[in-house]
Amino acid sequence: MSIPVIVNASGGTAASRGDKLEGELQKAFAEAGLAIDLQLVEGKGMQAAVDKAAGAEIVVLGGGDGTLGSAAGTLAKAGSALGILPLGTRNHLARELGIPLDVPGAAKLIAEAPRRAIDLARVNGHVFVNNASIGLYPDMVEERDGLALPKKLAALPAAFAAIKRMRHRRLHLRMPGQEQQIVTPMLFVGNNRYSLDAGKLGQREALDDGVLSVYAVASRRRLALLGFALRALIGRADPSNDFAAIGDVAELCVSGPSDDVHIALDGEVHALTAPLEFAIDPRALTVIANQA
Repeated sequence: MSIPVIVNASGGTAASRGDKLEGELQKAFAEAGLAIDLQLVEGKGMQAAVDKAAGAEIVVLGGGDGTLGSAAGTLAKAGSALGILPLGTRNHLARELGIPLDVPGAAKLIAEAPRRAIDLARVNGHVFVNNASIGLYPDMVEERDGLALPKKLAALPAAFAAIKRMRHRRLHLRMPGQEQQIVTPMLFVGNNRYSLDAGKLGQREALDDGVLSVYAVASRRRLALLGFALRALIGRADPSNDFAAIGDVAELCVSGPSDDVHIALDGEVHALTAPLEFAIDPRALTVIANQA
């Protein structure tokens, strides 16, 4: 039977390849010995396409981390294994899973079909595969996405605009066995433990340890936070100065002065209602990837 291959044609690398993409994909999977049902879908149609394909033994998704995160819960519930074509901007999950970043290499791995189970994280029913953040980062993403510029060129004006209207959030955190009040411009929640070691920032020690890692950005003046904002947008934050580790937990509840919260899940901004209830689903998703 043909394997469903659903590609977010409007995002990241896929959009830049334009009309060449379909031929590249067909050729790569044919050379890997796989018959596929290829669907090139605009972003808004991805969820409907995933819902229809869910239940197949393997469902291949092409896109970035936001695309993967949005579909992961549906595929996990249906029992489908996720094959990944890294066609996003940064492809954090694919890199951490050791998936080749070129289309022929990724197709070959999918044909070989090695499998492993990884954790999924949830907040108020929304799934994320990498991380979630409240505060400064989702503000910057919204500013950046509102500019008619490539992401790299939009980073500086977006950071300036977000810092200008930035406010420190007074948040109440409730975790198993403890409660804590914090004041921070940004709260970060990772699906598993993120390293704060120099040279390893943004990398996880494991994808199946069954914990949420919780960090707060140090509270600072606007000028100092501008440097952090720029480093964060290009993935080069300074762990020793920018973050304070709060802990590794299985559950987390976050509340604050406002019931309406904009939160970034795998780089995509969502509007949710507080309190925010975070949880981890151990080994909930099967992915096509070599064992760690």
